[in-house]
Amino acid sequence: MQVNIPLKKTIDNSYDITIDTIPETYFDTKVAIVTNPKVAGLHLGYLLSKISAKELYIITVPDGEEYKNQDSINTILESLFNHRFNRKSMLIAFGGGVIGDMTGYAASIYQRGIDFVQIPTTLLSQVDASVGGKTGMNNSYGKNLIGAFHQPKAVYIDPYFLKTLPSREFGAGVAEVVKMAVTFNSDFFDYLESADLRDEKVLQEAIKQAVQTKAGVVAQDEKEHGLRAALNYGHTFGHVIENETAYKKYLHGEAVAIGMVMANEMAVTTGRMTENEALRVKRVLEKYALPTSYKIANIESFYETFFLDKKSSDTNVTFILPLHIGGVEMPDDIDRELVLKVLQNHGVS
Repeated sequence: MQVNIPLKKTIDNSYDITIDTIPETYFDTKVAIVTNPKVAGLHLGYLLSKISAKELYIITVPDGEEYKNQDSINTILESLFNHRFNRKSMLIAFGGGVIGDMTGYAASIYQRGIDFVQIPTTLLSQVDASVGGKTGMNNSYGKNLIGAFHQPKAVYIDPYFLKTLPSREFGAGVAEVVKMAVTFNSDFFDYLESADLRDEKVLQEAIKQAVQTKAGVVAQDEKEHGLRAALNYGHTFGHVIENETAYKKYLHGEAVAIGMVMANEMAVTTGRMTENEALRVKRVLEKYALPTSYKIANIESFYETFFLDKKSSDTNVTFILPLHIGGVEMPDDIDRELVLKVLQNHGVS
C-alpha cells in the first residue's frame, strides 16, 4: 500500500535588496541583532538609530572565521531560548559573511525556521555572502559543510559601513566582485579593468552590478543544483587553502583570489582560457593588493581535500573553470595527473 503526500506547491521567497542608507524601520516583534565586538563598536549606534522593535536584544559572538562553529551557533540559540523567541520573532545579521552565514543558519533551525534580515558591513558580504540564502558553519573537515538554504526577508546594503573597512577587507570583497565578472559578465570585467573601486561612486556602481549578476543566477538556481555552483569559481582551491591555514592566514576573499589564479591555470592547461586572459584577471586582483600565489606543502594531501568539496563525488572532483572571460564550465572529468601537474606549479621546492 502507498500513501501519497501531495506537497507540490510554489513558494514565493522573493525579497528586495536595498542599496542605499538603511531606512528607519520598526519591527512589531522580538528582534535580536547578531554581531561581533568589532562591528558593534564601530556601527551598532548607527544601526540602533535606524531600527527599533517591540523587544530588541543584542547577541555578540567572537570575531573571525575560526569562530564560525557550533559553539557560536549555540550561543545564538541559547540567547533566543532565554528571551523566549517564537516563530514570529526575527534575527538581524549585522556584520560580514561569517555573521551572515551563522545568523541565517541559526534562523533556519530555531523552532524549524524563523525570519532573518541581512545587514552586511563588509564589501565581500555586501556583494556576495548576504545575497542568495546560503547559511552555515565550518567544522574540522572544511568550510560551510554544515548548513541550509534559508532566504532572508530583506537585505540592506548601506555604503556607510565601508568607510571604516580595512584595506585587506576591501580587497577581499573585490575578489568576489571579480569572480562574478569573470564567470558571467565580460562587459563588467572590462569595466573593472579600467575602474578604480576606491572611488565611492565607482564602487557603488560595481556593487550594484555584482548584486544584479548574483541575483540573476540565484533566481535561476536557488539551491545550487546547476548554474549557481559556478559562483564557486576560485572556491574549490580557496577552501583547501583556508583549511590548511586554519582560517588564520588569509581572509576568505584572499584565499578565493589565489584560488581563481589556480583555476585559471587549469583553464589555460585545458584550453578553456588564454594565457593573456589569465594574466588580465591576475592584474586586476593584484591592483587591490590581493595575494595570487600559495606554496603547497603536500600536493597529494591538497588534492585529496578536494573531495570534501560539496560539488565533488566519491571519485570525481568538480572544478569551476572560466571559459575565456564572461563564461564558465564545470567539468568533473579532469584527469588526476593533469590536476597534480597544475598543483606542482605551487609546490614547495
